[in-house]
Amino acid sequence: MDEFSYLSVLISVILGLAVTQILKGFRGIVLARGRIKMYWPVPAWGALLLLICFQHWWAMFGMRHRRDWTFQQFGAVLLNVIFIYMVSGLVFPDFFGQELVDLKANFYGHRGWFFTLATGTVLASVFKGLVLDRALPPTLDLIFHATFAVTLLIGALTSSEVYHKSLIVFGGALFVLYIVLLYARMQ
Repeated sequence: MDEFSYLSVLISVILGLAVTQILKGFRGIVLARGRIKMYWPVPAWGALLLLICFQHWWAMFGMRHRRDWTFQQFGAVLLNVIFIYMVSGLVFPDFFGQELVDLKANFYGHRGWFFTLATGTVLASVFKGLVLDRALPPTLDLIFHATFAVTLLIGALTSSEVYHKSLIVFGGALFVLYIVLLYARMQ
């Protein structure tokens, strides 16, 4: 077993747990549908986070030729997936009990943590590139990262419903464009 195969096991487990959190949220909506006050940005964020998990898994394949890993490099990669897991764990509420679940109230109740951790995910991604490659990402990649970081940080600071509804639409479209331009093919 090579280094990447060994190290990717833990990274894969954490990403798998993130996907589980999101899918459990969608399942919870279905099972508790009679007592849910729906707010469409929440399942939209769930879908986008699922796509982010898949893209991250896809992009990790590009590290398969890397040899001589250091703990710092592994830690940088691990930090990025831990942030993804944490954001994924906050997108949906727990659906335990029999009380009404208000997705909007839950979203805005956790908005600060959700968007701060999401911003952390973007910053951890840039940090990961610095640690692994000793350089900033290429210009186009860095522009996407900066745009994501700024819009997510604003999301942490504002409770404007118009902003948050626009952000999920804009962020989703931007992330799809990011994948198409930078990650459409395995590297």
